[in-house]
Amino acid sequence: MTLRLPEMRDHAAWANLRREGETFLRAWEPAWSADHFSRQAFRTRVYWAWRARDEGKALALFLVRREDARLMGAITLDNIRRGPSQSAQVGYWIGPAFARQGLMTEALEAVVVHAFTTLDLSRIEAACLPENVASRTLLERAGFREEGLAEGYLQIGGRWREHVLYALLRADRRQEGE
Repeated sequence: MTLRLPEMRDHAAWANLRREGETFLRAWEPAWSADHFSRQAFRTRVYWAWRARDEGKALALFLVRREDARLMGAITLDNIRRGPSQSAQVGYWIGPAFARQGLMTEALEAVVVHAFTTLDLSRIEAACLPENVASRTLLERAGFREEGLAEGYLQIGGRWREHVLYALLRADRRQEGE
């Protein structure tokens, strides 16, 4: 696959993939805005992705299948913090047709390597709902360690939900020989 920034030409593919996976995705994500699928809302997403990358604040990438350029999902390294922290948060989603095929594992590994090498980060954090077994398994397989439970972390389905917090340290990967 290729990981790349979103472009306006991706709007239809993005909207279709999100619509196809709406039931699958909404269980894990904050509420979608009324204009979630609109071209203007997507334009804002694209603008934010490019600006945030240029400012060093985030890296929002689409997962694109090389063989046919089909959009499969997205992964974002967000809230990049410099100075003493040198850390960021990672979030991701994938269309249901592409789930459980190892694709997000591959994307997460690539983002982790980029974060620890090119971006020189020291820590990557993630959070997911306790019952999101697929996400928890993905994070643990990638070497993230559970750090605790955050009460009222995000609003999901219109109510504040606790999330399991995970982190991966560059030092941990060095000890593993990577």
